[in-house]
Amino acid sequence: MIRKNQEIEVKFYVADLAAIERRLRELGASQTQARTLELNLRFDTPERELERDFRVLRLRQDTRARLTYKGPVLGHQGVRVRQEIEFEVSDFDAAREFLQALGYRVSMTYEKYRATYEVMGVEVSLDEMPYGNFVEIEGPDSETIQIMSARLSLDWEASIPSSYAVLFEALRGRLGLPFRDLIFQNFEGIEVSPEMLGVRPADQAQGWG
Repeated sequence: MIRKNQEIEVKFYVADLAAIERRLRELGASQTQARTLELNLRFDTPERELERDFRVLRLRQDTRARLTYKGPVLGHQGVRVRQEIEFEVSDFDAAREFLQALGYRVSMTYEKYRATYEVMGVEVSLDEMPYGNFVEIEGPDSETIQIMSARLSLDWEASIPSSYAVLFEALRGRLGLPFRDLIFQNFEGIEVSPEMLGVRPADQAQGWG
């Protein structure tokens, strides 16, 4: 997180993730996490109270295990702003059992490959989702994030206000997908276009790469 207990970010769908990574290296970005598979478990009550209130309770495993709470999203100057409380846990399986003992259940499982870079006061995540590739930029404020977006030749007007889970739910409805977990195995043999996701590549007008 850039700012304590607050997440300020923007997300873009991209056609050429490798070109974005090359550009980051040209800008002198330092890699803070190599490409790593993430396993994410979203928890909710049986009545799905958190989802109804636009809140998220997540347990993540990548190079470490982390428990995260996110509050409702507030749009501000084109970025997503929300309360975020995150801390590391020593045992992923024990944390899962702890949440289940409190009455929460796993409402959704999702995977992604993520590599992260830091440059000019922002964190840039390169995400490979089962349905496409994305760039997330997290920073201290909207202006700083917009500057980095421009340096990466990403079209600000193509930014995506929706979460990966919301994009998935919309895609499930359009394609009639029978599964509820956003994992790579479920998408084997399924080609997903940006039109199906309701997005457009933010890097189409790049003059580099």
